[in-house]
Amino acid sequence: MTDFINPNEDTRIEAGSKVDLHFSVAIEDGVEIDNTRNRETPVSLVMGDGSLLPGFEKALFGLRAGDRRTVSLPPEDAFGPWNPENVQKFDTVKFAERPIEGHMIEFEDKAKQSLYGVVKTVGEDITEVDFNHPLAGKNISFEVEIFKVTPAGQQGIKIM
Repeated sequence: MTDFINPNEDTRIEAGSKVDLHFSVAIEDGVEIDNTRNRETPVSLVMGDGSLLPGFEKALFGLRAGDRRTVSLPPEDAFGPWNPENVQKFDTVKFAERPIEGHMIEFEDKAKQSLYGVVKTVGEDITEVDFNHPLAGKNISFEVEIFKVTPAGQQGIKIM
């Protein structure tokens, strides 16, 4: 069991704080998407380092070691709204193999970056691929337990 460490009970999470925590993420029907509780030690992150989506970070501000919180996040604060413009149509015959509905396919965008889409429908002529995040449009439940908060600038510096 990890001990709570809070040398100063007024040390609250703010921008730049280093935070040790466990969290779980579930969609509104209760299906769990991610959970760090099976790890031996809590996850560490620095607020604002991009490890968490802004809506998840916002739910942490003001918390301190020992705090637990469950927050329901609307799509706008989680993985974004589902956007019908992110569903693209392709000529079915242009795929190397016939696509399968529900499968994820890797594409390359104009900047040669990987882009993933889920095959929605496969027709003789047209295949629809959804490039929305799989959790877009979903209400998310975010549960967090804070173990340690280190104020911004006090994380220590490693000298190599």
